Amino acid sequence: MTLMDAQQYDEARARRRTKMIIVSILATLVLAWVGYHVRNHPQRHAVAKFLAALQHQDMEGAFAIWNHDPQWKEHPERYPKYGFGDFTRDWGTSGEWGIIKSSSVDCSYSSGSGVIVQATVNGRHEHAYVWVDKSDNSLHFSPTEIDCGNWWGWVTE
Repeated sequence: MTLMDAQQYDEARARRRTKMIIVSILATLVLAWVGYHVRNHPQRHAVAKFLAALQHQDMEGAFAIWNHDPQWKEHPERYPKYGFGDFTRDWGTSGEWGIIKSSSVDCSYSSGSGVIVQATVNGRHEHAYVWVDKSDNSLHFSPTEIDCGNWWGWVTE
């Protein structure tokens, strides 16, 4: 094939190819962003279920979610450090949050072997911070707090 035998330049084909490359790059970026934000979904869901159980006054169910152990009643001796009595004092009607009437999970932040989840309880300005262990999805009081109150925090969360 010589230079004189080469095909004519197809401008429409080149434009389609450029558009496909741009769309592919944008789709990859969007999928990466979505994947990044869904990475903590199981932990956020665990906290949402926990708060819903507290909202329905189901302390035994909430304790089961807290320890990620639905059969905790069969072996309560596994929880000597933070038993059901301590749990009801902290999360029950006389606890810090009182009777929980509304709750929402605001944001989360991966931290080492767990995820810190911020939740709004009863519309209060102070937030509840729960640490969820990634290995077994058990819940604990968070050692630190996170700040996710602005739109940039939501974008980069």
